[in-house]
Amino acid sequence: MATKPPKGDPVQDAPQVAEPKHAAAGLPAIGHTLRIAQRQMGVKRTALTLLRVNQKDGFDCPGCAWPEPDHRHKAEFCENGAKAVAEEATLRRVTPEFFAAHPVADLAGRSGYWLGQQGRLTHPMYLPEGGEHYEPVSWERAFDIIGEEIAALGSPDEAVFYTSGRTSNEAAFLYQLFARELGTNNLPDCSNMCHESSGSALSETIGIGKGSVLLEDLHQADLIIVAGQNPGTNHPRMLSALEKAKANGAKIISVNPLPEAGLERFKNPQTPQGMLKGAALTDLFLQIRLGGDQALFRLLNKLILAEHESAPGAGAVDEEFIREHTHGYEEFAAAARSADWAETLTATGLSRREIEEALRMVLASKRTIVCWAMGLTQHKHSVPTIREVVNFLLLRGNIGRTGAGVCPVRGHSNVQGDRTMGIFERPAPAFLDALEKEFGFAPPREHGFDVVRAIGALRDGEAKVFFAMGGNFVSASPDTEVTEAAMRRARLTVHVSTKLNRSHVVTGARALILPTLGRTERDLQAGPDGRGTEQFVTVEDSMGMVHASRGRLEPASPHLLSEPAIVCRLARRVLGGGSTVPWEEFERDYAAVRDRIARVIPGFEDFNARVARPGGFALPHAPRDERRFPTATGKANFTVAPVEYPELPEGRLLLQTLRSHDQYNTTIYGLDDRYRGITNGRRVVLVHPADAGALGVAEGSYVDLVSEWKDGVERRAPGFRVVHYPTARGCAAAYYPETNVLVPLDATADTSNTPASKSVVVRLEQSTTD
Repeated sequence: MATKPPKGDPVQDAPQVAEPKHAAAGLPAIGHTLRIAQRQMGVKRTALTLLRVNQKDGFDCPGCAWPEPDHRHKAEFCENGAKAVAEEATLRRVTPEFFAAHPVADLAGRSGYWLGQQGRLTHPMYLPEGGEHYEPVSWERAFDIIGEEIAALGSPDEAVFYTSGRTSNEAAFLYQLFARELGTNNLPDCSNMCHESSGSALSETIGIGKGSVLLEDLHQADLIIVAGQNPGTNHPRMLSALEKAKANGAKIISVNPLPEAGLERFKNPQTPQGMLKGAALTDLFLQIRLGGDQALFRLLNKLILAEHESAPGAGAVDEEFIREHTHGYEEFAAAARSADWAETLTATGLSRREIEEALRMVLASKRTIVCWAMGLTQHKHSVPTIREVVNFLLLRGNIGRTGAGVCPVRGHSNVQGDRTMGIFERPAPAFLDALEKEFGFAPPREHGFDVVRAIGALRDGEAKVFFAMGGNFVSASPDTEVTEAAMRRARLTVHVSTKLNRSHVVTGARALILPTLGRTERDLQAGPDGRGTEQFVTVEDSMGMVHASRGRLEPASPHLLSEPAIVCRLARRVLGGGSTVPWEEFERDYAAVRDRIARVIPGFEDFNARVARPGGFALPHAPRDERRFPTATGKANFTVAPVEYPELPEGRLLLQTLRSHDQYNTTIYGLDDRYRGITNGRRVVLVHPADAGALGVAEGSYVDLVSEWKDGVERRAPGFRVVHYPTARGCAAAYYPETNVLVPLDATADTSNTPASKSVVVRLEQSTTD
């Protein structure tokens, strides 16, 4: 049997520290996976559930968006994927009796870890204005409450409809359809906080805001550069792809401020030899200073051009590709030639020898892929940084070629699919035209709020209703105190959720928790004859592959509704008989939703037939498939921007926020970070020993992290244990969401407006909370 959840909130301010690991996965990962799964699900349920994860006839892992190979292992999941499944398929339950025993004030004092460990939500719950406890409410009354508050708004633009990345394609399409028929484009999503910078840069340069590679391209690459990413924790199944690439002869350059075990050595738990010996992955580790990536790629571009000029025709530059397929080369080349060695060494913290070795590997590669994640996307200058990465690839013709391309590695399962389905505050006119033609109403054309602007609107009283389809908005967002104060100003906050989290206890005047089915659960919808018909949903992975997901477990409670059913019933209550959308039909038959998606969104033609094929289908990608670039110029665009990097005042450090190994986004599975040697705690700050010595902070001492920003407001995260760690000099790291309080709401990336959580200037002060 699964054990009961912890009764008290565990102490989190006394972490233990050991030496960091130098290999990922292997037997320890298997043991940890089984312990976590059995604790949550029991032995039989663990076996039944994990063997269906990421299988062609199973369900898509609710964790990361890494794609599955065509030929799949029986255990096609990673340690953190198993944790995500275990938390969803847990036997623990959060019932109305739980809420009766715990006032909201008590729950607000608990940690996110404790809240998540209580189990699955079983009933719709309502917190009335002035109430101290959530109380059970019928679905009908819940929809009435939402309808009352929306009807009282002065404009549909006073409502915000947030989406988390785990929402299915069908639910996302219906959700944006409801919001736009209501009359607003206020559709912020978790992409605003992670890969918005990637989408902004790629849309301008190659014409589509998605990566250009498929999984097979990684296997065929000569060189893979992994920049600002920790796949061992955040996308562990990516390590299998890197292992296969290495076996095929690829070289790997890792560019990161922290050494990460997964990129040092991977002990593949799917093979005996892999578990025992493992495979070394990284050939060259560039331990870059936070925010120095643009300067690095700019200098590499200068050096490639110099090589070309010293030996024209030798292949350093792909002249034919540049001539036939690109725009802006001369302006780019002039800017690249001006790159300065001294400035680059300062910006990156690297040596000349390291950069020259990287150049040698680049010039030896005919097929190069650059992968990246939040380490590139969450800086003020993230968009020009990613544009410079594109310049680097265009220069040698590495887009639209097998084994080459851009590879932004998305975090959350179906976060890319949600955007494809129209979850975007700035929709393309062509998408709105297609909606209008298909459904017969005129969708709004004015841009809506992204995450940062939505928080500002709630803070300023411009938004009064907040509805979240999944996720943990409060914990995911920056500037925690500002975000929580903004949420408390709302008239109504609504969260569609599977489990309890911090966002449920930071509420508006009234609040609703609407419990929904998980990916692991069977979805039966009543047909016209009243009989239940099994439904499935679809998702899109990080490389544009769309496939079906079918749960098999019985729902955690008979009182749950699926996400599509929630949206359809909400729409019928709020929009009434005047709606032009057949909401009842969509609720009982998701195939009908897919038929409409096929008519609205290019690439989904004959959706139902194609997704019925095992493994699904690839969405078209013009740069990859045709070397056609749907940009304003009709070609791939070289771009020019000044080199930027964070300046570090005397006595300060650059802080990046990151995840522990027992964490997925804001979901905390445990209190350990096994690969970094941290156990039994989360309030730690990783500091280079030399920097700690210069600042006078000893290993094991406790400090407050105080961020410094141009608004002059002091933001403080108290009580962090100093851990001497081999970070890049001048840089530090600590876990989020505990450090989100340090990131100002206005500290965002240019163009994308993504919170700049990876280069926060902080000072360390002796803690007064010991």
